[in-house]
Amino acid sequence: MAEYRVPPETMKEELDGLYAKLDPLYLDPGFRVMDVSIWKEPKKAQLPAQWKWSEGRAALEEVARIVGPEHAERRNLIMRNPLEGHRYGTLRTMIGAYQLMLPGEFARSHWHSPHALRVILEGGGSYTVVNGVRVDMHPGDVVLTPGGDWHWHGVDGDEACMWLDILDRPLTIMLEPLFQDYHPDGHEPMRNTDEDSPLLFKWADSLKELESAKPDADGCFGARIELGQTKPALPTLALHMQRLEKGTKTNHYRSSANYLYMPLEGEGRSIIDGETFEWQRGDVLVVPCWRPVVHEASSDAVLFSATDEPVQRFCGYLREERGEAG
Repeated sequence: MAEYRVPPETMKEELDGLYAKLDPLYLDPGFRVMDVSIWKEPKKAQLPAQWKWSEGRAALEEVARIVGPEHAERRNLIMRNPLEGHRYGTLRTMIGAYQLMLPGEFARSHWHSPHALRVILEGGGSYTVVNGVRVDMHPGDVVLTPGGDWHWHGVDGDEACMWLDILDRPLTIMLEPLFQDYHPDGHEPMRNTDEDSPLLFKWADSLKELESAKPDADGCFGARIELGQTKPALPTLALHMQRLEKGTKTNHYRSSANYLYMPLEGEGRSIIDGETFEWQRGDVLVVPCWRPVVHEASSDAVLFSATDEPVQRFCGYLREERGEAG
């Protein structure tokens, strides 16, 4: 084959001519695009970040003062990853959003292909109706709205209700099967209330289960339980509660999966890829793909987390480092 090779002194000219012919055909030589398609390990794309509940709560109250339900059914504040130029998404596969509803308000029934959940932060009297079944929500509870299920929210009590929404919508957008529609009757009729719905994980039950949970062998999570009558709780998202006793410092953990954390009790700090974030109840922290994390509890604490690990595990992509940093 050597006789077919061009002399070194004309190589650049020949390659430029080749590329000029291939570009209109939308063909790219693999040796020309390796810098954007192949690398040894995940690049640092999305950034570790934190959103403070004290700031988010104040912002929600300001939104509620200005924006009524006639302008926006859902007063939510989506957490945008601070990566420069980034427009949508808290992590590559997830969005988190603080949301507020006032007494007497309710939102229309809709369904969407993305899977969703909410973690209740404040207020009594809020509820979600999923496929006609009412699920009452209280602070610390976790409620699922799986993709494809009709759902709507309301507040019966006399105080504002606030929560964190989490959806896998960015993943759905990447894969492209994003569908959504509103119920033709405005609201799907409410048939009954289910206090033991498989979509509801009560705060009291989580605390009771954590009491008997043992710390993980690698020391990366403390005592941890996984939520869900099926595991994972949603096809694309695994949900956990982990208990860290005062003074606990977890061991180094690095995963190709993305993690979103929200403390529901206590205070502490997390070191994510060398950057320190002080946290307390209601704050949100994100640990993007392949960024090491260590948690330190300055008081007894409980952390909620959501991760896209089920998708990566199913696809055979998941990689982890557990234990002491090397």
